[in-house]
Amino acid sequence: MNGSDTPPVRVLVVDDDPLLRAGLAMMLGGAPAIQLVAEAGDGTQVAALVARHRPDVVLMDIRMPTMDGLAATEAVRSRPDPPEVVVLTTFDADEHVLRALRAGAAGFVLKDTPPAEIVAAIRQVAAGRPVLSPEVTRRLIARATEPERHARRGAARERLGMLNDRERAVALCVGRGWSNAEIGAALHLSLSTVKTHVSAVLTRLDLNNRVQIALLVHDAELADPAG
Repeated sequence: MNGSDTPPVRVLVVDDDPLLRAGLAMMLGGAPAIQLVAEAGDGTQVAALVARHRPDVVLMDIRMPTMDGLAATEAVRSRPDPPEVVVLTTFDADEHVLRALRAGAAGFVLKDTPPAEIVAAIRQVAAGRPVLSPEVTRRLIARATEPERHARRGAARERLGMLNDRERAVALCVGRGWSNAEIGAALHLSLSTVKTHVSAVLTRLDLNNRVQIALLVHDAELADPAG
């Protein structure tokens, strides 16, 4: 046990590199309040392992030979009551990272991230807080070509137009990387009201986490407070 009444965060590690997988397993095995429940070497194994072990967080490699992390993330996040997914990548500008985030991943960490930061990221997403800074989001989205950006901007603004004024204001704050407390202070709302509006945005726009709200706001090019 972890010394409290709070159960440990259950983690599934998915990576095709046995050496890296062993290193992650060793790191997680020594981390308080973390329980490594299973390992997989390819995305094809993920669905069965998620069903069997019910992890809270999947630490997912992107580049794997048979089924990559993008397809596996889409499959996992389409399940009822899905685990959170944290993408593992060697490059913060990996073109697949943005696609994985759009598929529902809660954030990403670089493979050379210090162990303590990887553990912190796992705990953070398990608590419902995405691991993605607005700066990283901007850098990832900026890699899209101009025609892609133009098409996405129009589509994103149309979707945000489905929200009422208060929901839209909350969504824009989420896109700026603000916490619920910061949103409440800026919009003069209670914490519970902010949570209600965030849930309403997710439901109305058929999104499954705050990262997807942030990506939509950035696609609409409305993340800048001046926008």
